[in-house]
Amino acid sequence: MLRVVPRALRLPRPWRLFRARGCASDGAAGSPEIQVRALAGPDQGISEILMNRPRARNALGNVLVSELLDALAWLREERQVRVLIFRSGVKGVFCAGADLKEREQMSEAEVGVFVKRLRGLMDEIASSAVMGLIETTRGLLPGAGGTQRLPRCLGVALAKELIFTGRRLSGEQAHSLGLVNHAVAQNEEGDAAYHRARDLAREILPQVDIASGMAIEGICYAQNIPTRDRLEGMAAFREKRPPRFVGE
Repeated sequence: MLRVVPRALRLPRPWRLFRARGCASDGAAGSPEIQVRALAGPDQGISEILMNRPRARNALGNVLVSELLDALAWLREERQVRVLIFRSGVKGVFCAGADLKEREQMSEAEVGVFVKRLRGLMDEIASSAVMGLIETTRGLLPGAGGTQRLPRCLGVALAKELIFTGRRLSGEQAHSLGLVNHAVAQNEEGDAAYHRARDLAREILPQVDIASGMAIEGICYAQNIPTRDRLEGMAAFREKRPPRFVGE
């Protein structure tokens, strides 16, 4: 029986590579599963995170999650980054959800630690509701926050229906429900969604530069300094009690 493995896309350099230490995934000894690059020229300020685990269709395993967390931590310190695009290096695939083959080999304690890390990752990339739905198609309850975020996106009744049925959604269906902002027709190269994301990033790029953003933050924080609520918040933290805010 032949197994068809999705082809990795050929991508230009330079990409920054992130290698997880002390993790095993896919039995792969070497290839980094997460790469990052900053675009140049008129796209300066846009960075891309590339997920590249073709044999597992970019499933979220130990290595991919560890490298992705490292990449996000590094990007947080890069002040010139204003827009971030997540993309796949595997043609025809974005992310297959949780790596259940790998998880099956974990102990109960290891599963608990991994899921906690995965929830933290999903908080950052704000896509756990979709990841959770992909998990339910395999007969599992969402474990990375999907049961909490999906009802907030769609309402309780529809979220229950999708979770309990494990229904697969097309891009158009996800768009009509409001789970995604855009649905585009695929092109021959298989990267139509990436091009739409890059166009959107270019539209966002000139809106707020980092210096202006820091200035706006400073102005907003200055308004907060003389308030009673700020002092109450700090006192409550020191005294280890709930704060009693009064709106002043």
